[in-house]
Amino acid sequence: MSDSQVVVHGAAEGAHHEHLPYQRHHFETYAQQSDATNFAMWLFLLTEVMFFGGLFTAYLIYRNWYYPAFVEASHQLDIFWGTANTAVLITSSFTMAMGVWCAEMKKQGALVLCLVLTFILGLGFLGIKTIEYKEKIEKHHVPGFHYSVQSFVNPSSDPEVHKKNPEDKPLPYDMARHTEIYFFLYFAMTGMHALHMIIGIALLGFMIVRARAGAYTTGHVTYVENFGLYWHFVDIIWIYLFPLLYLISRH
Repeated sequence: MSDSQVVVHGAAEGAHHEHLPYQRHHFETYAQQSDATNFAMWLFLLTEVMFFGGLFTAYLIYRNWYYPAFVEASHQLDIFWGTANTAVLITSSFTMAMGVWCAEMKKQGALVLCLVLTFILGLGFLGIKTIEYKEKIEKHHVPGFHYSVQSFVNPSSDPEVHKKNPEDKPLPYDMARHTEIYFFLYFAMTGMHALHMIIGIALLGFMIVRARAGAYTTGHVTYVENFGLYWHFVDIIWIYLFPLLYLISRH
C-alpha cells in the first residue's frame, strides 16, 4: 500500500469513528462490536438458564417426593394474583418489543413511551408480588423458626382458602412439615425472579433518561436490543414459575 493510500485509509477510519461516536476504539467496525456484545449477552443468559435450571430441578425432585404437601401448600397461593402478574409481564414484553422497534425506526418519542410503560408494568408486577409476600408473612408461611403448619393439619382453620379448595384434607404432621420446603423454594425462585425484575427496572430508569437525550435513536440500538433479550428472558422464567407454583393439581 502506498503512502497516499495509507493516508486515505487513515482518513476514512477517522471519519468512520467520527460518525459513530458509540463505537469502541478496540473494534474495527460497529458490526463487529454489535456481534461481540450480542454474543456476550447470550452467554450471560446461558448462565442464567443454568442457575434457574438448578432451582427448577430441586423443585421437581422435592415435588415428586412430597407431592401431597406441595399440593396443599400451592392452594395457599392466589391464582388471581398469579394470573394478573402473568398478564402484566406478557404486556410488558410487548411494550419492550415495541421499544426495540421504535429504536430501530429512530422514533425517539415512541421509544421513551414504550420504555416508560415497561417500567410501570414492572413496578406493577413487584407491587402484586409484595401483596402476596405480605399475606405469607401474616400466615407464618415464611420458612424459619416461626413457620406454622396449622392450616395444613387443620384446613378449616383457614376458611378463605378452605372455601376455595373444599377437597383439601388434613395432612399428617410429618407430611405437613414438608410444606415448608415448598415455601422455601417458592421464596427462593420468586425472590430471585423479583431481584432480576428490580435490576431490570433500574436499568429501564437509566435507559429512559438516556432515550430522552436521544441516545438510542441515532443508529446505536444494540443496548436496547440486548436489554430486550434480558427482559424477555425474565418474563419467560415467570411463564414457567406460574404453572409450577400456582397450578399444582388444578383442573
